[in-house]
Amino acid sequence: MLSFLQKIFGKGTSVNYAELIKNGAQIIDVRTPGEYQGGHIPGSKNIPLQLLSSKMGSLPKNQPIITCCASGMRSASAKSLLTKNGFPQVYNGGGWASLRNKI
Repeated sequence: MLSFLQKIFGKGTSVNYAELIKNGAQIIDVRTPGEYQGGHIPGSKNIPLQLLSSKMGSLPKNQPIITCCASGMRSASAKSLLTKNGFPQVYNGGGWASLRNKI
């Protein structure tokens, strides 16, 4: 059960988010526009989770994607959705404020 949760939430293996950013990773913030306007990581792209399916075509499949939200729940769903749709390098960054401190 624990490994299942680790897989869903992207925990367990250490991810160097700063290195991913340096190598061209795109941060996708899946919170609502209002949440995003209240604070976000500079350079991140706001695509609310409910719109992600229709906006996938605008995302590059050949570079890493880091998803983030408020707590890590929506970003985990976004990671799963992107992975199921052929994006090979997707990382759940969890909450945006926490992710900001890791990059």
